[in-house]
Amino acid sequence: MYTVLVIDDSPSMRRILKDMINSIDEFTVVAEAMDAFDARDKIKEYEPDLVTIDLNMPKMDGATFLRNLMRLHPMPAVVISSENERGNDIFDDGAVGFIPKPSGGESMSSFQETIKDTLLNLSFLLKRYTLKKPKGTKVVKEVEVDYKVHPDEVIKSSPAMFGSSKVIAIGSSTGGVESLLKVFSKLSSDLPPIVMSQHIPYGFSNSFAVRLNDNSAVTVQEAKTGMILKKGHAYLSPGNMHLTINKQRDNTFVIELLDEKKVSYHKPSVDVMFRSVNNQVGSSAMAVMMTGMGDDGSIAMKELFDNGAYTVAQNEESCVVFGMPAKAIAKGAIKDIIHLDEISQYIIEFSQNKRK
Repeated sequence: MYTVLVIDDSPSMRRILKDMINSIDEFTVVAEAMDAFDARDKIKEYEPDLVTIDLNMPKMDGATFLRNLMRLHPMPAVVISSENERGNDIFDDGAVGFIPKPSGGESMSSFQETIKDTLLNLSFLLKRYTLKKPKGTKVVKEVEVDYKVHPDEVIKSSPAMFGSSKVIAIGSSTGGVESLLKVFSKLSSDLPPIVMSQHIPYGFSNSFAVRLNDNSAVTVQEAKTGMILKKGHAYLSPGNMHLTINKQRDNTFVIELLDEKKVSYHKPSVDVMFRSVNNQVGSSAMAVMMTGMGDDGSIAMKELFDNGAYTVAQNEESCVVFGMPAKAIAKGAIKDIIHLDEISQYIIEFSQNKRK
């Protein structure tokens, strides 16, 4: 049984979250906290396996509390908030999940299903954490000075001079799991190879690839070094590696995973994957930027655009978080801005030379 601390300044929301979480097998809410200072004491008292954090709280906002928590007492944390976009990416701050609070006409049953899916997808991570979780007195660890790594530090830009066989590249983060499932459920099996980088914790990428595969006509696999890209196949970057491709003498592409530093605060990084695709495929590529916080992917998306590749971004209306697409759009890196429901059709039309 995984124990959960719910942190929210709203008594009614704490009650709703408690009831919803307690209804999930293997999860139980052991305590509730109304603010960051209350949460600090409850964490010391109950040593929960997971905390849920609201961003808009009195005394100390949730993002600041999250950063302090990861510095002093690292543990799995899921942000549940109505604030879909912040200046700082909550994943950069250490969160392993984000769930938007219900808005508009969203039903509570839909909200509950999202909570259930998110927590169950975190089971593997929680199992690993409970085996290593701190016991007794807390030890404050020194924090390394962090800086935002540019993709140049991992992969140099060397845009392909000529087009090649088509390859489709998709980047996503917050909200990407369910959005990708929706896209892949409508894809046909005769498409060019697809490579994907979804910001996802280590240990979840393989099960997510299996889930995509089970719900699509496309064959989806977790990427491994040495795999040859095939038509009708999609390759998902592991949760702790950068995905790159290299062109072979026979004009096929082979995957090479890089165990390098985080780029744009992420590993896998969309910027690394997009740049690799631009280096090897160039103007014959299609790049899709989907829902997500932060700006990962925008640098290399602009490079693809400048090199003649076909670039599209998910629109604000259909994004869970309009961060990554917005940054790419702001850079002038996007040819078409489209709804989530249109992405599958645009990919199919690109494969048929109807989109360029």
